[in-house]
Amino acid sequence: MIDTVQLAANWNAVRRRVDEACREAGRDPGEVSILPVSKTFGPDVVRAALAQGLNRFGENKVQEIKDKATALAGESIDWVVIGHLQTNKAKDVARLASEVQSLDRLELAEALHRRLEAENRTLDVLVQVKTAREESKHGLPAEELPAFLECLRAYPTLRVKGLMTLATLSEDPGEVRACFGHLRELRDRCAAEGHLLARLSMGMSGDFPFAIAEGATEVRIGTAIFGSRSYPVA
Repeated sequence: MIDTVQLAANWNAVRRRVDEACREAGRDPGEVSILPVSKTFGPDVVRAALAQGLNRFGENKVQEIKDKATALAGESIDWVVIGHLQTNKAKDVARLASEVQSLDRLELAEALHRRLEAENRTLDVLVQVKTAREESKHGLPAEELPAFLECLRAYPTLRVKGLMTLATLSEDPGEVRACFGHLRELRDRCAAEGHLLARLSMGMSGDFPFAIAEGATEVRIGTAIFGSRSYPVA
């Protein structure tokens, strides 16, 4: 049973914390949106969130989007892919997703473009850039970003809206914040070359104040809204 009262309280608390972080950074809270991350939570949790007025959800796995879209057929939901994406999932993404925030290679851009043409659709995308030191984290190498953006001009079905990153997992706030600052600097340098990237998706439940201080326009929040996740045992 979903505790809808607690869910509403969590959402309101997160919104307050984001607004406070904006004010501390000298920014207008209206500049920063929140993407609720519903990965691993079932359709009943998403349905409860819909009742709170939320209709845009981040998911890591395309199969989860497929399952939840089936269970919630008839609901108006924007599914956002935020996890590493295999090219063999392009068909489902082109059919079901409203946005991909993890575009990181031309092979994937080509696969998405072909499928989107078949669906007669376009798709908002963010380029995921690797700013963290961990080998396990995905993303386009920062030095390849300008050339990659030029190549994406060949795919009119992909509407490039901005950049996304994951910060390094560190107890050092300066190291975490540096990842976000690096993404902002990349965005600014690309703007000087004619690539207008309005959006910066960066920051999660544990580090979003640093991301907001460095210019995030969207933060991806899961556990602070929905509670702790239960992962299956491998």
